[in-house]
Amino acid sequence: MTRLILHIDMDAFYASVEQLDNPELRGKPVIVGGTSGRGVVSAASYEARKYGIRSAMPIFQAREKCPHGIFVPVRMGRYLQMSEQVMGVLDKYSPLIEQVSVDEAYMDISGLERLYGSAAEIAREIKEEVKRKTSLTCSVGVAPNKLLAKIASEMNKPDGLTMIRPDRVDEVIRNLPIDKVPGVGKKAREKLKRLGVATLGDIRNYSEQRLVEEMGQFGLKLKEFSLGIDASPVIIYSEAKSVSNEETLEKDTNDPEVLGREILAQVESVGRRLRGKKLRGCTITLKLKRSDFTQITRSITLKAPTNSTDTIYKRSLRLLEEVDMHGKFRLVGVGVSNFSSCPGGSEQMSLFQETDQKKKSWEKVEKAMDVIKNRFGRDAIKRGPGFTHE
Repeated sequence: MTRLILHIDMDAFYASVEQLDNPELRGKPVIVGGTSGRGVVSAASYEARKYGIRSAMPIFQAREKCPHGIFVPVRMGRYLQMSEQVMGVLDKYSPLIEQVSVDEAYMDISGLERLYGSAAEIAREIKEEVKRKTSLTCSVGVAPNKLLAKIASEMNKPDGLTMIRPDRVDEVIRNLPIDKVPGVGKKAREKLKRLGVATLGDIRNYSEQRLVEEMGQFGLKLKEFSLGIDASPVIIYSEAKSVSNEETLEKDTNDPEVLGREILAQVESVGRRLRGKKLRGCTITLKLKRSDFTQITRSITLKAPTNSTDTIYKRSLRLLEEVDMHGKFRLVGVGVSNFSSCPGGSEQMSLFQETDQKKKSWEKVEKAMDVIKNRFGRDAIKRGPGFTHE
């Protein structure tokens, strides 16, 4: 049976969601990643990309390249909501789905032609249904393996559908620029350039031994890629190991009040995402980065798992109290992990701890706030730093 893999990649996903929710942004250069000049770009609309804006670029640099760009903050809750709708469409066609990010997934459709038609027909139906359900476009690549499917999805963006049939594999590999190969970053590209490698096909000119000497074990993988070989399977979704959020501050500070407000902002995002995924974690981690980029982490493991913003916030503040406040901080982050049962079993209630009824009532309040934020944005409803209900 011929192997058939699809790679589905949403087009400028974060920026497209922002343009969908705010029609005034359509057709304009939208940069997602914050309104200060100290963060990095999370996503850019195609209009912004014309000015050289790309993901992971410092915000200040993006402003220099596109001073008239529209800079908006990340709304992860909203993107996750839209992502679930996309993945729901894919679930209808195949049980073999590997979601590799919020806006990207592989599908193995081998043998499904008798049920749904040809690979091209399946890909076309998926694109149409995603657009019908979300009003967003995606690009789809179809090929005999994951490597080539991903390459194909990048060939005709946005809203593209590209097939690499077995008889076209050699042609694609011979002409594919080496920096378009997944896994080839800046350092690898520089090494390969020194070797005289310009395309993936050029890799065939070198022995495995030479490639390993220059590139390590990745050299062997490149050799396989140059021959059109990628045996990696589509791995069905596995549970996330942690949920975290972090933000670079607009101004370095060691003011506990300012840090507390920033921790609250990060905790609200983490709590909302945990509840959206129906996850509860036992370990809470506070991450701080000083002005000199020295990183500090503090963690606490609870007796019972939680996804309560209230609980995560209070524990994070306690962790902050343990940190040496000499010197200023430029970044704050909070994460929750350890989604299995916590050590020690159920947490024993103290004399002053909330009753089960009060806890359930507060959970309903947090879920209601999640709905409002996911629909209208994270600034639609806010809590003050002293919001805790105890």
